[in-house]
Amino acid sequence: MSAFWITLLLLLLAACALFIGAGWRQRLASDGERNQLNKDFYQQRLDELAQDEAQGVVAERPIMERELQQTLLSDIPDNDAAQAHSSSRWVLLPGVIVLIAVSLGTYLKTGGLAQTSGWMQVKQAYPALRARVMDPQAQPLSMEELAQLQLGLRSALQSEPNNMNDWAMLGRLGMVLNNATTASQAFEHALQLAPNNIDLKQDYAEVLTRSSDPQDNRQAGLILRDLLKDDHSNVRTLSLLAFNAFEQQQYVQAIGAWQTMLKLIPADDHRRTMIERSIEQAKTDAGQQNIQLALTVTLSPQAEKMLPQGGVMYISVSDGVSPVPVAVKRMPLSHFPLSLTLDDSNAMMPDRLLSAQHQVQVRVRISRDGSANPQTGDWFGLSEKTPWDGHQNMAVEINQQQP
Repeated sequence: MSAFWITLLLLLLAACALFIGAGWRQRLASDGERNQLNKDFYQQRLDELAQDEAQGVVAERPIMERELQQTLLSDIPDNDAAQAHSSSRWVLLPGVIVLIAVSLGTYLKTGGLAQTSGWMQVKQAYPALRARVMDPQAQPLSMEELAQLQLGLRSALQSEPNNMNDWAMLGRLGMVLNNATTASQAFEHALQLAPNNIDLKQDYAEVLTRSSDPQDNRQAGLILRDLLKDDHSNVRTLSLLAFNAFEQQQYVQAIGAWQTMLKLIPADDHRRTMIERSIEQAKTDAGQQNIQLALTVTLSPQAEKMLPQGGVMYISVSDGVSPVPVAVKRMPLSHFPLSLTLDDSNAMMPDRLLSAQHQVQVRVRISRDGSANPQTGDWFGLSEKTPWDGHQNMAVEINQQQP
């Protein structure tokens, strides 16, 4: 940073020197031009007097020459005038001050001094941030601190461009900070230094899979297939390949990769549930599922006596754990008992399908005014939590009133 300020000071001094030198040269040039004009005028008058004397027009040439010399001498400044002229050069000082003020003001306005100062602070804090991120016992870094670490790491790589580990760290920071461009470029540099590193290839493929560019997705698929040829049992490669294929709507390949993962991971692995749900989701999107929930709705004698005219019936299916329904169906009141079916077309959210559930609970409510929110006095029925394989028939009796 001191080198920067020294350079800035030298540039300002050079600019001031050029400004003052230009002003002095202009004044000296002005004095020289004046003297030269006086000499030319004096010589021209002497020539004219000589011609006039030759023609007999002038009879007292010596007297007129002395007068001309006195006129020339009177135009030469005396010592006081020369001193005043010399001191007048100080009028350039305000110009120098303005030059410095404008230069510094322009830099402060557009030169990014705040950004430069921030960058220097990040460089100073970088060693401590790096030590914290490498220490599993240290307090985790915030997103702002991770961004500072990323900037410090980029600065460090300017002096160590062949540090593969730092390029890999920069790529992973880019993934955490959702900066796909930085992550992709960092992993490309790292792979140039270590082209056979499996972890780097997996990280790079993950970045490309997350990309919104279809070409990046296809490139990721090629990388993952090559990795799978070398190691058929690499769970992370299989997981990335399954996700990549699913995003490209290659559901058969995605299902195959997930099913292979189920064979490789332990029976008590917490990932099994998520993988099984992903398989069901892929089968549904591929049109391989034919799952329907067959439901029969009946009324208790008390509810039948108080059945409102023009009421609306809401059927909601949940997983028995989350209060947010998986599937919802709205229909006008009709005769009872009522038989109906629900499927994935009744899903509330595309990522929570009925076909992907392992247990279900059905709630049926009669709304007197058609409101989607339960009202005091509404009649409803609730089923038990039932294991769900996609083919059960369930029955619900409307026999309770909303308090």
